[in-house]
Amino acid sequence: MSEARARLLSSATRLFYSEGLHSVGIDRVIADAGVTRATLYRHFPSKDDLLVAYLSAADQAIRAGVEVARTGADSSDDAVRAVARSIADGIRSPGFRGCAFLNAAAEYPDPAHPVHQAVLAHRHWFLRSVTELFEQTGKPAAEPAARHFVMLRDGAMAAGCLSDPAPVCETFLRGVEGLLSYRSESRG
Repeated sequence: MSEARARLLSSATRLFYSEGLHSVGIDRVIADAGVTRATLYRHFPSKDDLLVAYLSAADQAIRAGVEVARTGADSSDDAVRAVARSIADGIRSPGFRGCAFLNAAAEYPDPAHPVHQAVLAHRHWFLRSVTELFEQTGKPAAEPAARHFVMLRDGAMAAGCLSDPAPVCETFLRGVEGLLSYRSESRG
């Protein structure tokens, strides 16, 4: 990746996440990155391309985090817990403004728009990954548990930027523990 592209993506990521996709214009990204308009358009032919690149970078960071959680865990249950703790850590981080993907979906509700398509692709991957994690626990009903996990995560992401994140994260993590223990007991 060229230095100019990296600066553009870094500026866009910070600005889009902190201020919103529609409210940040191309001129603002150009000024913040310290590049020319021609440089921006050489790397990103349209604002939509820049938005999709921003979401792709966020997607890659989350994928890497899930992989670290998955490989660093002592057990399958601990892998689920590690992903949940990673989410809670993100919610507690300074400048947290909710889920970049939920925010993008709210700003781009048209399912045919490339930004919305990037959101759907990420969410499909995330649900599939969480389902695999629950399948690896060997407990029944992995898919419903994964959907429940994703809904808990979505709620925690929304609540975490609207109120004190500490009790939100505590509730989220207790909910994940409940999923793991309920599923243990339901095995029969």
